[in-house]
Amino acid sequence: MLMSKIISQIKTFIKETDKILLFLCILMSAFGTLMVASATNSDAGDDLLSRDARVMLIAVAAGIVLALIISFIDYNFIVRLWPIIALICVGLMVLTFFFGVGPDSRSDVKTWLVLGNSGLYFQPSELVKIGFIITFSVHLDYVSENINSIKNILLLCLHGAIPVILVAVSGDMGSALIFLAIFAIMMFTAGVYLRYFAIGGAALIALVPLVWNYVFTNIQKERIYALISPEDYPDIIYQQEQGLNAIVTGGVFGKGLFQGTYTQSGLVPESENDMIFSVIGEELGLVGCFAVLLMFVLIVIRIVKTGRNANDGTVSLMCNGVAAMIMSQVIVNVGMCLELLPVIGITLPFLSAGGSSNLCIYIAVGLVLSLKRYTMEREIVDFRYKY
Repeated sequence: MLMSKIISQIKTFIKETDKILLFLCILMSAFGTLMVASATNSDAGDDLLSRDARVMLIAVAAGIVLALIISFIDYNFIVRLWPIIALICVGLMVLTFFFGVGPDSRSDVKTWLVLGNSGLYFQPSELVKIGFIITFSVHLDYVSENINSIKNILLLCLHGAIPVILVAVSGDMGSALIFLAIFAIMMFTAGVYLRYFAIGGAALIALVPLVWNYVFTNIQKERIYALISPEDYPDIIYQQEQGLNAIVTGGVFGKGLFQGTYTQSGLVPESENDMIFSVIGEELGLVGCFAVLLMFVLIVIRIVKTGRNANDGTVSLMCNGVAAMIMSQVIVNVGMCLELLPVIGITLPFLSAGGSSNLCIYIAVGLVLSLKRYTMEREIVDFRYKY
């Protein structure tokens, strides 16, 4: 009897899990690991996979387990923890100011925390994105009945400005842009009047000279200049030009896995991270690129659908926030690879190498799975042991 009860609970767990979303995410991660393995094939040596591919595989496996665990936690419990989540997020970002490190080429940034003597790095901003989505959803839902009052708009803007400023001060302007996109999309879907967006847009334009002169570093300015006048900044635009050339040479069907000339010769810097889309373009062609973009569209639609089907404002907002996070990162990353936007260090979700990004994206997926599980009609389960 006890065994049948356990089996019944397992069946219920499987039934209530959004298997389509989970399958799409796992499929993307498996594909991403394969592409990272191709991008870093020359670093593998005698091993089957390079260190980057192995770290990604471990992060994805741990992320899937964590997503399933989170999916079993009632989202209402998570929502009630919003003050603690907010404090942890702010604390993590403050830690980067004192103990953070950056890439060898960017000594001016402090975006990663070193995890003891393990040689592993963690990027707090990846986790803070999820924390912001949770806390901002609670805030938006709390003021939903009078969201367009001046007082509430100002408080919401203050809430949104905190992570943007903290991340920008650490030097991670790319993540600051993603936070800004999440903030704007969540405000829009919450029903904020368009006139406030017009005012906000005008304010941002007015702040451009201040940000340009006192916030942007020289390298960040040069990356923008390089898009306008690439011939004057050959070293700066080199990565993007090589990445775009790789995509172009891939043609329609690509040169085949592990066969890309640019990829396998290491001509595209950071091809396993920021420029993973160029690897896909070269080795799998336009067909591979469109297939990846289609998969992202399906994932985003699935997440938004979960929010729309829920009779809970907070759930809808959280789903919109996660969808906004994924969508904005895809747009920015692909824009970088196509030489439409400057390089700002944004990874492609599920596909780029990196333990932090791959682990944290599954925390977000786990949150969506929880939202799905606890907003669907559930059968009453009798947990009493009968004999």
